Amino acid sequence: MSAVTELDNSELMNVKDSWLNKTSIRNSNYIQNENSSLPKKGETNILVTSALPYVNNVPHLGNIIGCVLSADVFARYCRLRGWNTLYISGTDEYGTATETKALEEGLTPQQICDKYFEIHKEIYSWFNIGFDYFGRTTSPKQIGIVQEIFQVVYNNGYTTTASMEQLLCENCDRFLADRFVEGTCPRCSHEDARGDQCDGCGHLINATELLNPRCKTCQKNPVIRNSQQLFLNLPKIENKLNKWVEKSGDKWSYNAKVITKSWMKDGLKERCITRDLKWGIPVPLDEFKSKVFYVWFDAPIGYMSMTASHTPEWRKWWQPENDVNITYYQFMAKDNVPFHSVMFPATLMATEQNYTMVNHIMATEYLNYEDSKFSKSRGIGVFGNDARDTGLSADVFRFYLLFVRPESQDSSFSWADLATKNNSELLNNLGNFCNRALSFLDKFFNGIIPDIELEKDELTLLALVTRDLQEYINVLDKAKLRDGLRLVLSISRHGNQYMQFQKPWVLVKGSAKEKSRAGTVIGLSCNIVCLLAIMLQPYMPQTVKTIGEQLNVNITSFLLNDFVSNLLKSGHKIGKPSPLFEKIEQTVVNKLKARFAGKQKTPEKEPAFAPGLDINLCTSIEKLEEAASKQTSKEDKRAQPKILHKHPIFPCSLNVLLRWLLRVDQKSTNLDGFKPLYDLLLGNLVRTLKQNGTQKNDLEPYIKALLQIKKSLEQMKIASSCTESVEELEDKIVQQGTKVRELKASKVEKNILQPEIDILLQLKTKLSLKKRQSEG
Repeated sequence: MSAVTELDNSELMNVKDSWLNKTSIRNSNYIQNENSSLPKKGETNILVTSALPYVNNVPHLGNIIGCVLSADVFARYCRLRGWNTLYISGTDEYGTATETKALEEGLTPQQICDKYFEIHKEIYSWFNIGFDYFGRTTSPKQIGIVQEIFQVVYNNGYTTTASMEQLLCENCDRFLADRFVEGTCPRCSHEDARGDQCDGCGHLINATELLNPRCKTCQKNPVIRNSQQLFLNLPKIENKLNKWVEKSGDKWSYNAKVITKSWMKDGLKERCITRDLKWGIPVPLDEFKSKVFYVWFDAPIGYMSMTASHTPEWRKWWQPENDVNITYYQFMAKDNVPFHSVMFPATLMATEQNYTMVNHIMATEYLNYEDSKFSKSRGIGVFGNDARDTGLSADVFRFYLLFVRPESQDSSFSWADLATKNNSELLNNLGNFCNRALSFLDKFFNGIIPDIELEKDELTLLALVTRDLQEYINVLDKAKLRDGLRLVLSISRHGNQYMQFQKPWVLVKGSAKEKSRAGTVIGLSCNIVCLLAIMLQPYMPQTVKTIGEQLNVNITSFLLNDFVSNLLKSGHKIGKPSPLFEKIEQTVVNKLKARFAGKQKTPEKEPAFAPGLDINLCTSIEKLEEAASKQTSKEDKRAQPKILHKHPIFPCSLNVLLRWLLRVDQKSTNLDGFKPLYDLLLGNLVRTLKQNGTQKNDLEPYIKALLQIKKSLEQMKIASSCTESVEELEDKIVQQGTKVRELKASKVEKNILQPEIDILLQLKTKLSLKKRQSEG
């Protein structure tokens, strides 16, 4: 094999020693499928939580990869390493959003929670997400623990009180949260503005600013009243929190670090922790007995109450003894970071008790759907309860979501890309290697692993596989799940190349020595299949179960180590092999893409330019300009608007022109040459139309189409002039995104917010164009 020269002799001897003398079999006292209840002294104890999905909706694929699926993969990996692991999650059920959903569906908040809890639970079960416990924040244990923690924080002097103006509906006898108020926008007079934002002009507003406000429930006009609220005194905790962030933040995902530091750089302010709502955990103080806790204060404590529902000795995880070490990982999308890196830790610090603090905050960016965002109301995108009706397996969805996991920037779910990755990586790479090795063993060796005599090519393969295995452990230890999956696929490629190079189908028909050699090739390949199954356990558990049945071994009986050992001994008989994956045809892609595309608007008819200029014959800007400069005759200029169908400077299709411009761009970086062309096209077109008395409605589509050309040219110029690398642009996007979110949260004026949004959009455009440029 060609890679032999890259490996020194010591590396080859090390892998030979591991193969001959080491084992990956678990200790005999290991209990299969054991659910860990308590941390253990002297062992590696891993606590894993995922941000609690809100119960008022059906989770879409972006929600799933952002928290529960990512946490599941990491928890499975930890168990694969033999670590004592507890994975806790559940639904977040209190707050205004639940009340709003209840109002929409004509149910009580409790009925909404009961309904959607079951929906969430069924969806996660279908995706094979293996919680140790999946609970609810509406449990009696949650009420008790939240009130207990608050009481300690209150007694320690970490709360303050202040008066806030709120809208009170006297008819409903309740203060109205933002979502329960509608009215006229004070800026644009839109009559159905919400209590937090106007959909008419996009301005962020306060509910008390609405003109003619009305209660969403009864449509009566509320009145403004002052209401006393409790606040968490974050400034009092700030120094301690800062030191903790500096010490722990290095182990967080990059965006978690950036978002947290951005929140803290200007100093923390007191944060309200109560609300005048009916649906929530009551505040255990007589003077606040009509109030409930704000959901951000209550929800993270749900990790504790759900652990308490799993085991009565939950404090051993959350208030461990001094000689018990616990490493705590939290998984979430980036919008949840401040609540887990600032608010929740500050609450625990305010208790002045020994609570387990998070060590690793692993935040993703957002997963979009095709070229837009997921939208349940518009039917765009795949939601959890749709996935099982597509005909694709849960493991295929798991594989693809993890393959495109948005770890450093937003990514997109694409049906075409899913099919490509399935067909190339699962079917032609991983599945092909597994099936070839096992089928060959079944056909020529009666399914029995033959003797394996390692020669230099085998040691080379083992060394290459060991390198990928060790890197797999390295990246998974850091919860870089996407990279781990790529290393699994890299090992199967090594296996395919090895088999292709050795040609066992030729050797098996030769002499006794050649047949023995074929046995070594196939025996080693089947061992690599077993190793792949072990490494694939966190990602595709159902597929691994199938591989285990075909190998006739219990895959969970193996530990994952940083070496490759002989997993299938000579004489071991496998089961019956069969293909693991199926090809996804283009017809299926088209069908699924159309099914989840949502309610489509009727597309605007593209201006029908008549032929008169063959763009394909124009191989330079100069030639196009020469053709475009031809003027129509005086007779044409006096003609009716139909003249456009004869005009020589306009191609029959805008898309053709755009494709030509893009082709020119690939050959030349002198984008300045496009501007005169654009000016000429637009100028001649508009001038001709106006001279012919074209009505405004007929004129507008042509102007709009050519403005699209201008936009495309401007984007080309941006890409050409961009000096930043992809990595630098990604960093800038994270920082600018944080800045925009903070400005939105502080409800600044639009003239302050919009320029920052424009900067963010320009950075994203640069990144998209830069990637396209590098790929092309």
